[in-house]
Amino acid sequence: MREHDVIAWDGTRIRTWQVADEGTPVLLCPGVGSGPESWPSLTGRGGVLSWYMRGTMGSGRPVDERNISLDDHVSDAIAVLDDAGIDRCVVMGWSMGVTIAAELALRHPERVAGLLLVAGAPGDSFDAMLPLAPKAVRRFIGLTGTKLLQQAGPVLDRVLHRVPVTDATTFLLRHSGVIKPTSDPKAVTSAVSRFLLHDWRWYFTLALALGGTPRQDLGPVVCPVTLLAGRDDVLATTESMSGPVAGLPQARLRVLPCSHYLPLEAPEVVSEELDLLLDRVRSVDFATSGRS
Repeated sequence: MREHDVIAWDGTRIRTWQVADEGTPVLLCPGVGSGPESWPSLTGRGGVLSWYMRGTMGSGRPVDERNISLDDHVSDAIAVLDDAGIDRCVVMGWSMGVTIAAELALRHPERVAGLLLVAGAPGDSFDAMLPLAPKAVRRFIGLTGTKLLQQAGPVLDRVLHRVPVTDATTFLLRHSGVIKPTSDPKAVTSAVSRFLLHDWRWYFTLALALGGTPRQDLGPVVCPVTLLAGRDDVLATTESMSGPVAGLPQARLRVLPCSHYLPLEAPEVVSEELDLLLDRVRSVDFATSGRS
């Protein structure tokens, strides 16, 4: 794993990370405040590259704190690709990173060979939450709750920054329903240790800005698409994920007995589906080149 910085369009320093070994390039659009620790199936896979969102885990906070819109995240994704010299590749997204990945495919179809969307809706993230709540109030509950957590950020900092991440903590978390016991304890410990150290006001500021993106129309997407949904995901319902791609001829949906933290709970499935998607992309490219 290697990390280095690139400079975004507005001068913000963006920390990128990449698995150093040779391999087919794959761009991962991160969820809010997530890093490579959340993807145990990818950190040993050559060719995977990603970045840390603005103001998190080594990336600088923009001087103008309004520069955290979907436009800015897509620009950061392009900067990461350009810095690595990658013209076209498969793009993955998790959680709100699905919105970034989908927008990248819509705006720059020539750069996106395929999409793997994991546990996240393409836009309108707050409407996608809380499957047991009446649909009419999901967005209100999700948006209001996030705003309250943003205001509570300083309190959360004082509490969560002091939480010791031990084997006992990890065990309780994996058996609390937040993360399923199928997850690897070491991977969960590694992911949680960094996650708890966020500036929580900023974390929820990022979530509000990106989560407010309207639902995206993926009708123009022509590349192969795979969606991995968690059956027990309370932050992204299967319906919210499948609806926007229902009419796409090359879309594949797989529902797993997982929560929102599917990459930690079913890493082998993520790797398997990525391999299948890469095979589909190669088949489409071969057929297309044969017709040209």
